[in-house]
Amino acid sequence: MAITETAENVRPASLRVAVVGAGRMGSDHVTRLAHRIHRAEVSAVVDVDRARASAVAAEAGVPNVFESFDELLASGTADAVLLATPGFLHEEPLLKLIEAGVPVLCEKPLTMDPEASLRVVQAEAAAGKQLIQVGFMRRFDAGYRQLRSAIESGECGQLLTLHHQHRNPAGPPGFTDEMIINDSVVHEFDAIRFFTGEEISNVQVRTGRVSSHAPEGVHDPQKVTAQTESGLLADVEIFVNARLGYQVHTQATFETGVVKIGENSELELTTAGRSGTSVDAGFETRFGAAYDEEVQRWVDAVRRGEIDGPSAWDGYAAGACCAAGVASQESGQIVNVELAPKPEFYN
Repeated sequence: MAITETAENVRPASLRVAVVGAGRMGSDHVTRLAHRIHRAEVSAVVDVDRARASAVAAEAGVPNVFESFDELLASGTADAVLLATPGFLHEEPLLKLIEAGVPVLCEKPLTMDPEASLRVVQAEAAAGKQLIQVGFMRRFDAGYRQLRSAIESGECGQLLTLHHQHRNPAGPPGFTDEMIINDSVVHEFDAIRFFTGEEISNVQVRTGRVSSHAPEGVHDPQKVTAQTESGLLADVEIFVNARLGYQVHTQATFETGVVKIGENSELELTTAGRSGTSVDAGFETRFGAAYDEEVQRWVDAVRRGEIDGPSAWDGYAAGACCAAGVASQESGQIVNVELAPKPEFYN
């Protein structure tokens, strides 16, 4: 299962992408690849639930359905893989893809713990080629890129603080305190690293008043504080059961100015004595364009033999921040982020 080349040593006109995982995220990517992404086609859908995989494949006209990752590897039907299974199922296929030399866009998290992520990082570094791109799609959002440009320009002086608000309408069944960090705040950890270009040194999680809409035993909302290597402080209000819709806002405070993103891109309507904007229903609408940009750039990069986004190291570093966050949930204390030395391979 490897990318083939023509006699002229040029990538084929259409990249064959297998989507592994036919749940909410995987099926969304099948639709995206089939209808909005250029120079790629969905060649296979893989899921342990064959009926679900078959239904997703049929809607998009995908010719191949497999129940296991090993079946896919043996089939020779894909040039690249989009991995959209739950995080606890990522490590084994990632290691197999590295061994086979197959590019992969891996939805976050890279793995469920930093130890497993480090094994993936070490395997990729040993193989000598970056094959893994991690699906932190916010890096491809127009507002995120504009804010990073404002930071790099220095127009408003030095960046001093970052303030993040991350609100979901409701958590899925079984959502836990740990998942608040591992599934939600992981995006802010990556965003802080993306905006500052620095690693996060320490994390603290505090809890206070609990919403009546929070499931029993879940502390929602929570306040997370992170500090980077240079001392910059960033905070996150994470509210998983906010009920008002889906909101992701960021405010950056500089020495001589403030930049906000995520708040004013919607149409403002004034009518019948009221004025306001709509609130997104979920991440699919808030970051739909970012997902499209992410996947298109990944496809084009794979055809060049590269990646064009967050690396396996980025996935590992965010996972290490999450581990510190979960430890702080338990203690309430500031917890240092423990990172292995960064391989020169990723510099």
